[in-house]
Amino acid sequence: MVILVDTREHKGKNDHILDYFDKHNIKWERKKLNAGDYSFYLPVNEKLGITEDIYFEDEIMVERKANLAEISTNITLANKGEKPGQRIENEFARSPKTKVLLIENASYEMLVKGEYSTDLAPKSFWAKLFTYWHRYDVPTYFMPNTRYSGQFIYGYLHYYLRERIRLK
Repeated sequence: MVILVDTREHKGKNDHILDYFDKHNIKWERKKLNAGDYSFYLPVNEKLGITEDIYFEDEIMVERKANLAEISTNITLANKGEKPGQRIENEFARSPKTKVLLIENASYEMLVKGEYSTDLAPKSFWAKLFTYWHRYDVPTYFMPNTRYSGQFIYGYLHYYLRERIRLK
């Protein structure tokens, strides 16, 4: 398995994740993804009968946000001619069926208490996240300590693949 890291993930902002991959000999490559920040592919492996790369970016993704302020901005941002949050909603709408929204440096408690640096009211904020969950089937996972983000992403993708193989 080779983890795909979206080219729009800003260098320096996800070094803790890439460092985890490197430290644990997890292969990764940068690639522009249609949706999300992380997915994976299986490279050619003739011993396993894989004669060409098999990409899973249309099946599974991880959308990572660095903190509550970033996702709040995504929810309230309005590009010209769009309603607030339209860009992130469009991304979730075109995303694969299996996905998760990973919010780093945050907890549900911080969300509810309004412990973030934007004007979005806590009730509106958590209501929007639950709406995304049910409308686009995108659960939210809070990661207060970014030390574990790489492990989470790897585990999420790895065990998806393991189940896919097991079910065949």
